[in-house]
Amino acid sequence: MAKTIKLKPMDATPVSFAEFGQVISASSDRQKFGLQDAQLELHRGTPRFYIMHLEDQKLKFSTITHHASVTQCLGSASGEEWFLGVAKSSILEEGAELNDGILKTPVQSKCGHNYVPPHPDDVYMFRVTGTKFLKLNRGTWHAGPLFKSKTMDFYNLELSDTNIVDHTTHDFHKNDGVVFLVEEDY
Repeated sequence: MAKTIKLKPMDATPVSFAEFGQVISASSDRQKFGLQDAQLELHRGTPRFYIMHLEDQKLKFSTITHHASVTQCLGSASGEEWFLGVAKSSILEEGAELNDGILKTPVQSKCGHNYVPPHPDDVYMFRVTGTKFLKLNRGTWHAGPLFKSKTMDFYNLELSDTNIVDHTTHDFHKNDGVVFLVEEDY
């Protein structure tokens, strides 16, 4: 039997989401490119921008995924409320010290890179409302989009082969004996 961990969602703001990526909101068409714009890494392949149709994405998850080669952007096509579980990137770059000197066992992804599996205590839940989108840093672990509706459409920017060659998943149920649930009385 898996232990259920309830995560209280926090609103995704540029400050609250900074460790995981960026929150991008509308800006004037006359505003020049700057730090308020999505800082993208799309140079490792062919970018793919599409509308992703999802069904039955309940407010619960036990697996979390990261992409080591690309930043990813997600946003509701209708501006409806949605949720995203996240944990900081744990990709081990060449020559980098392992988690500030704390010894953890690295894993080699089937995609070829090394990483440290995320710990259940390092998972956060964000609530996204309105016409903004999230840009996930390269390697940010994410679960979702999750939502209350039966179906939702999302803008998605990644690489054309992200889900084939750059998709690393950690199973919290199998490896840690936990599942996560969005606390609904926020």
